[in-house]
Amino acid sequence: MNQENHPKQLFAPPSQRDHYQGMLNAPVMLVEYGNYSCPQCKKVHQLIQAIQQHFDVGFPKKNWICVVFRHFVQNSTYPQAQKAAQAAAAAAAQGRFWQMHDMLFTHSQALGDGYLVEYADILGLDISQFLQDLSHRVHVDRINQDTESGLNSGVTSAPALFINGIRYRKSWSKEQLIAAIIAASH
Repeated sequence: MNQENHPKQLFAPPSQRDHYQGMLNAPVMLVEYGNYSCPQCKKVHQLIQAIQQHFDVGFPKKNWICVVFRHFVQNSTYPQAQKAAQAAAAAAAQGRFWQMHDMLFTHSQALGDGYLVEYADILGLDISQFLQDLSHRVHVDRINQDTESGLNSGVTSAPALFINGIRYRKSWSKEQLIAAIIAASH
């Protein structure tokens, strides 16, 4: 698929390889491309958390929405984004991706190496394994695959959202995003 022909389409559909919350067969798939250093990504993270809570409380059917996070790292703009993405991937290898994901967005102004180790310790990760993963750049290829899938989908900067495979480019307000999600489910 050529991104010039389909700039609003998600190139790589969500799959088991992704970091996701919910069921991959949910009626609504929300895919976010982001990075942990980007201030706008932090706002979108908070918005997505509010959206998830809205649908968990307001809809009797569980697993109505699946949220997927993919790394979109831009080293030239956000130099700490790559290391933070590696920290999230290293936490994922120990089954704690979403906890680290939340921690990194909560503390997005403090993403230096010492802080990343502190967050890993707070989450109860095996610190030796975590440090080995970071120093050997074990998860860089996986992070680069996420970024590449974003580029193939026409993403040029983070954050970028796709609802059921279609790029969402409207307001970042909770109400408008909820309306778009509900419309996409029909």
